[in-house]
Amino acid sequence: MRKWWPLVAVCLGAFMLLVDVTIVTVALPGMAKSLDASFSALQWVLDIYALALAALLLGAGSVADLFGARRVYLVGLVLFAAASLACGLASNAATLIAARGVQGVGGAAMFTTTLALLNSTYQGRDRGVAFGVWGAVNGLAAAGGPILGGLLTQHVNWRSIFLVNLPITVVTIVLTLAVVKESRRAGQARIDLPGMASFTACAGTLTYGLIRAGDDGFTATVPLTMFALAAVTLAVFVVVETRTRHPLLDLGLFRNRSFVAVLVGGALLMASAFACLAFTSLWLQGALGLGPVRAGAALIPLALASFVVSAAGARLLHGVSPRLSIGIGLLLIGIGSGLQAVLDAGSSSTAIMPGLIVGGVGVGLAIPVLSAAVMSAVPPERGGMAGGALNTFRQLGYALGIAVLGIVFRGRIEHVLTGHVADPHAMAGAASGGQAPRLPIVRAAVASGLNEVYAVSAVLGIAAGIIVFALVRSPRRTVRPQPQPEKAAA
Repeated sequence: MRKWWPLVAVCLGAFMLLVDVTIVTVALPGMAKSLDASFSALQWVLDIYALALAALLLGAGSVADLFGARRVYLVGLVLFAAASLACGLASNAATLIAARGVQGVGGAAMFTTTLALLNSTYQGRDRGVAFGVWGAVNGLAAAGGPILGGLLTQHVNWRSIFLVNLPITVVTIVLTLAVVKESRRAGQARIDLPGMASFTACAGTLTYGLIRAGDDGFTATVPLTMFALAAVTLAVFVVVETRTRHPLLDLGLFRNRSFVAVLVGGALLMASAFACLAFTSLWLQGALGLGPVRAGAALIPLALASFVVSAAGARLLHGVSPRLSIGIGLLLIGIGSGLQAVLDAGSSSTAIMPGLIVGGVGVGLAIPVLSAAVMSAVPPERGGMAGGALNTFRQLGYALGIAVLGIVFRGRIEHVLTGHVADPHAMAGAASGGQAPRLPIVRAAVASGLNEVYAVSAVLGIAAGIIVFALVRSPRRTVRPQPQPEKAAA
């Protein structure tokens, strides 16, 4: 059993950082009330963490190549713990958002090193087992975050969802120092600082522009300025990556249609399956008046279905083309979102259960196969970069999904409230953050807003499935030549 302790150390860190992507969703109403946070501030609490992960994953990989994966993993753990403490002690929304950003930096350092540590620690069949367990932990963390968040928020308070990271981090650091060996790739690594800076600026300005557009409209000065900056920094990133000898991301990989399709599928999966959970939580607690535990429990069908299918799929779907598994999974995620778009003022939490189950099956089919699919689409020497790109696109898809769906959610609520309340814009902001009075018209407006969120999520999931089926090539099987009859007889 001693050989599996490094796997435990790595999976503890991966579980913490991925749980913190979604654990916040159930705690949003409590944060809004405690910190007097606006709807856009709540979006940033979610988005800044995912953005930091997305922007720094590839760059953190280069740092790990230079200084060693174990060392970078430990630094990430310390940074993650310090930021978690700051989140738990935050006295206002701005402090919480800033601390969440630092937490994302630590999470990126941890996430980018986990596979490298497992790859250097295990060989042969053990390596396959380790990667399988790591993948299952990833899926469980993403889907189980709201449940854990509900338990902690209701029985302690919303701050405990961050403070609980501290003892776990201490255990992980001690275990890593004791059982994990250093890992460093051969050759001298290079850190693409211009590429990191331009990519971070592009992702940040685009997300900020979308969130501000929800408050001010797409034609307002600030959103338009942010969109222009995003376009400029994207152009700078492309120029930098095509001219540097050691690019953060080899843009030549985008000539491979399978690679592109898997990246798009990973991004839209997160937007379709998980970004909508934040708004579902606001409906469950703000409109229906459920406590955090009951709100988290209402999302259990998604977590349970994804866990069961991913665990069973590892055996039953062995040898099935990733194109089929990912494509069908994405279509089911889209269908599941569509099945949830049936809410009205009188709906209860059980109305979304069938859609959550179908979506959970899709998550369980698609997520475990994504990493293998993206790495099989590129040359072996680009496997690490491809895996980092996939994780980057997944987190970016989640961050942009929160921003886009937030516009849809608030805009629809305001439209329904217009003519029924004195200030529909202000009431829509309060209702979006779960802080409006539970009047029948407010419940109807929030339900209508969530229906539109689910409808957009459905389109994203189905579109992603179609893209995967259309562009991903199934791996070719090597056909062994059959022996000639005379040679066989001889």
